[in-house]
Amino acid sequence: MLTATERNSTRACAGTVRNHRRILCVFPHYAHSFGTFDHAFPMLSVKAFMPPQGILLITAYLPREWEVRFIDENIARASDADYEWADAVFITGMHVQSAHIHAINARAHEFGKLTAAGGPSVSGCPDWYADVDMLHIGEIGDATDKLIARIDADISRPAEQEHYTTVERLPMTDFPTPAYDRLKLTDYFLASVQYSSGCPFRCEFCDIPALYGRNPRLKTPQQVTAELDAMLARGNPGCVYFVDDNFIGNPKATVPLLEELVRWQQERGYPVQFACEASLNMTRKPQILELMREAYFTTVFCGIETPEDEALKAMHKTQNMRSPVLETVQTLNSYGMEVVSGIIVGLDTDTPDTYRNIVKFIEKSAIPMLTINVIQALPRTPLWDRLEKEGRLIEGGGRESNVDFLLPYDTVLNGWRECITRAYTPEAIYRRFAYQMEHTYPNRKALPATKARVNARNIAHGLKILAQVVWHVGLLSDHRRTFWRMAWPALKQLRLEEIIHVGAVGFHLIRFARECAQGNAEKSFYSPGRTQPATAAR
Repeated sequence: MLTATERNSTRACAGTVRNHRRILCVFPHYAHSFGTFDHAFPMLSVKAFMPPQGILLITAYLPREWEVRFIDENIARASDADYEWADAVFITGMHVQSAHIHAINARAHEFGKLTAAGGPSVSGCPDWYADVDMLHIGEIGDATDKLIARIDADISRPAEQEHYTTVERLPMTDFPTPAYDRLKLTDYFLASVQYSSGCPFRCEFCDIPALYGRNPRLKTPQQVTAELDAMLARGNPGCVYFVDDNFIGNPKATVPLLEELVRWQQERGYPVQFACEASLNMTRKPQILELMREAYFTTVFCGIETPEDEALKAMHKTQNMRSPVLETVQTLNSYGMEVVSGIIVGLDTDTPDTYRNIVKFIEKSAIPMLTINVIQALPRTPLWDRLEKEGRLIEGGGRESNVDFLLPYDTVLNGWRECITRAYTPEAIYRRFAYQMEHTYPNRKALPATKARVNARNIAHGLKILAQVVWHVGLLSDHRRTFWRMAWPALKQLRLEEIIHVGAVGFHLIRFARECAQGNAEKSFYSPGRTQPATAAR
């Protein structure tokens, strides 16, 4: 396989590809969820949650001689003219976007266009996508080159579905910079970057090791900062999220990356804050924690999953048991990092007391945001294999999970609803945010007043957002008094960024929790979308 340098050089030469092609790359609409913050978008003047790394990478990887259009349907819907223009349509997405993937594929076929789908959902469950002309299974690599060669040679739809499965993955050091030039980053709640792929752990419910391996593959630190520069050239959303499966999957490699990020922030005046996903054992690495603070990491998502040790043992997530979870959360808070957590209900170890234990844990931990999901067995996981042998996989029937729980089905759903509604009353969520404002945010690095941070444009933008938060949350919402009891001390100290963060995020969480209580929201972000996607259908 060619290196990135060789590939880019070859693309610039005539004869790399024989035919001119027009490729339409479409990213489907996200499902409405806790983690997309869409109730807060009008206040923040953004349109979508986060740019899609995978299809932006493919967009950048395609031959330079070809015309490529990128459309994120979370920003704007692909038009009839886009489909008429294209020779082939590329689609990607996660399981929760599957209904939208099918809708985009059907729309492309209405125009007689060749379709190709890839990404995590297709790679994990290719049998779900029998209607797509060509499937790209696995990460970018030799299968990608074969797919490109096929489209170069022929753009007619095949009589039978074609599969292209990656055997030799492209080294991450050879990845091109994702096509950030195709989007406006200020349209997004936050930006995203990928540093590594894979996770060394083997949690029963997780498909990451099967899809991407247990030995994390890495970009160089200089690649990452070059991508950050490319992002800033397209606007600054203020926060960059490392979408790695586990940011500290290779702790020794994380140290030089963090050192490079500290240098980059210092040289550019700390233009952004960082967030990431990592395992709780990161608190056993004080050097990493201190470097994260210096690089201005302010948020870390940790898969806590459950406060019950027996459940952690059963799911093979013993790394969460090396230190008491509450102490681990407090350690992260002491470095200025707000913790976001994943919680799973419907486990085999659950009892009727589990849901009360989760609510107590949420209160004691003071974690403001937790994505509470009903367990969903994913293909290519040890959980799927075990439940299949036990005859406990259930498909269809309008259920909220494909798992035959050991507890009664209604007990699990009522327990999930109890956790959601009690965790996200205005009083509960603002009480936890008040704790963060007192015990976490003051521990963050005090940033200098650089031109990258303090300038007329940023000040005007911040005041506009603050006015929106005050209007929607502080004046119009039915929980405005609760909000002001929490926000007033910070307002007197002019901690305006904190008020914006707490006001906007809290508003979304409260609204979404109320939808959950009314039965109008998905119980799991990892299940296939069950509703017809209005934004993607014709």
